[in-house]
This record gives sequence, C-alpha cells and structure tokens, in this order.
Amino acid sequence: MESVMARAQAHIAAMAPYALADMTPQADRPLISLAQNEGFRPPSPMTQKQAAEAFALGMLYPDPDWTGLRCALAALHRIMEQGILCGNGSLELIGALARVYSGPDRAVLAPRHAYPFFRTAAQIADARFDTAEENDLTVDIDSLLSAVCADTGLVFIANPGNPTGTRIPKPDLVHLRRELRDDILLVIDEAYGEFADHLCEPCFDMVESGNTAVLRTFSKAYCMAGFRVGWGLFPPVVAAEVRKVLNPNNIAALSQTAALAALNDQSYMRETCDLTAALKDQAVNELRNAGYRVRPSYTNFVLIEFASSEAAEMADQRLRAEGVILRRQSGAGLPHALRMTIGPALSTKKALDYLCRWKRGALS
Repeated sequence: MESVMARAQAHIAAMAPYALADMTPQADRPLISLAQNEGFRPPSPMTQKQAAEAFALGMLYPDPDWTGLRCALAALHRIMEQGILCGNGSLELIGALARVYSGPDRAVLAPRHAYPFFRTAAQIADARFDTAEENDLTVDIDSLLSAVCADTGLVFIANPGNPTGTRIPKPDLVHLRRELRDDILLVIDEAYGEFADHLCEPCFDMVESGNTAVLRTFSKAYCMAGFRVGWGLFPPVVAAEVRKVLNPNNIAALSQTAALAALNDQSYMRETCDLTAALKDQAVNELRNAGYRVRPSYTNFVLIEFASSEAAEMADQRLRAEGVILRRQSGAGLPHALRMTIGPALSTKKALDYLCRWKRGALS
C-alpha cells in the first residue's frame, strides 16, 4: 500500500524559511559576528547574579503571568500593568498579533524596508502583506496612508527601523493613528527604543486610544538576547485576545528573574546605550570618510550602502573570508546594503579596517 504523507497547509508550504544570518565560520579565522544586533557586552552584573540564584528553582514552572516583571515595567514606564503582555522575545508578540488581527480577509501593511519578520508573521497568518514606499529609507506617513486598503487590518511600524536605523518623530505617529480607520490596529515596534528615548518620549500613551500597541524587548539595550524576553503594552481588550494565542509558561523563570534585575539596573542600561552611541559615531565617521553612504542610525547598528547589489555581495564574501560576518539586506528590499552591528570595540575596529581596505581595493 502506498503511504501518503501529511501535507502542510498550502500557504505554509509556499513560504520560504525565515532567513537567519549565515554564521558559518572560516576554518582558519576567528569568528567576528556583527550580524545579529546583539549587545556588545554582557548583561548587568545584577542580572547575572540574580539569574545564577534562580537556577536553584529550576524544577518549578515559571510564573505564567510574569507578575513581578509586569509590575516593575508598569512602575518604570508609568503605564497600566493590566495592559502588559510578555513574550518569548518580541517576535512571539509580533506573530501573535498577526494571527489574531490578520488573515485571509484582513491584510497587513508595513513600510517598504520594514523588519522582514513582519512579512513572515503575515504569511503564517495567511494574510496578504502590503508595503508602502519610504522616503530616503525613512517611514513616510502619507505613503502608508495612501496604501491602506479596504481590508487592511494591521499596520506594523518599527521605530527606530530595522534594518534602516532611521526613525520618525512621535508627532508623525500620532498623525498616522489619527488618520487610520478605527478598525485598524497600529503596532509600533520599539525594539531599539531605549537607544532613542532621549530624543523623543516613547509612544506608550498612544495605547490609550484603544487601537495601538507598543512593543519593546530586553534583547538590545539590556544585552539579553539569549534570555528571550520581549514585552508590549496593549489596550486591555487587545491584550485579552492576544493572550489566547501565547504559549503558556512562555518565558523561563530564569529569564523573568534576569529581566526584572535588569530593570532595576537602569544605570547599566543607559551606560550601554551611551557606549554604543560613541562606538557607532566613530564607525559612521570612518565609513563615510572611506566613501561609503551611511545614514544616521538611532540603534545599535549601521546600514552600509554599496554602489550595487553585486558590490555588496562581493564585499560580504571578502569579509567572510576574513571571518567577519555582516548581514545582507535583500530580504528588506536593500540588496545593495550590508548591516553592521556595533560590537565590541576590537571586533568593530577589525570590521571597519577590512571595509575601508575593501573600498580602497586593498582587500581583494
């Protein structure tokens, strides 16, 4: 009898796997990874200490309501605790929002060069993914509004943007929310928000309108990518629906403890942002002096533009031969660009040296 294999749903079978960075090391070179937008130093000492102590309770399930973490987040940001949800990284929350608020009859809209996982989340939900053109790699509010369709149900914006590093002022987002239909949920992903909070206040107060959600993460400014803790502020009615599709016990007890400790060490986080900004400014100056086009970035990475996609591919291959891994951006519609995380000073310097030598034709 001929066996018949189970078949995936058609829209899943048609998807390509989400493209992660190729971290294959060179056999004779130490790996310098500047592709993942990870923090360049360990989490705060307070976080490390509390996480180590949490190992002793590893036989217990974690708090499914993230009680201590939600309370601390509400106090720090002066927001409503009942509207906070925590996820296994902000990716879990993005995916959950897409499953709840989009689908075959409700499309997703995002800027042209938005975070590629927005598209993946829409595909998983079997939703059409629409894009709006940007203005000089910056979100264009008028373009977004013009791209809204009758079936648009969800709008994703990352601010600051990934992979562009650009940002738009909060008044522009307020204007967008005012002009969108009330039945459209606006999701503002502020994964890199802590790097730009000194320029503009967060968008948490926009959640009070009832149709806006704001996401953040501990992966970037708190240097905790390996702990997988994200969170968001939602209108209570939205939070109640999204909660239904989150995995129970989704954040390990150790990770909850570590995130709570990180919140209690704001000076370390702010120092991380300041050090990152100083290293980033140095990198931007060196790259521009070498002849690269590098836009202002309000994150922990820079987007480096090349003359063509072929040039970007050649540079990427040559850097990989030296053990330096940056991130191609074809998935974000920028095949002529590489994204470089601001890593430890020595690793960043080596990457910059190779990039400058490649530009001069001295790295062939």
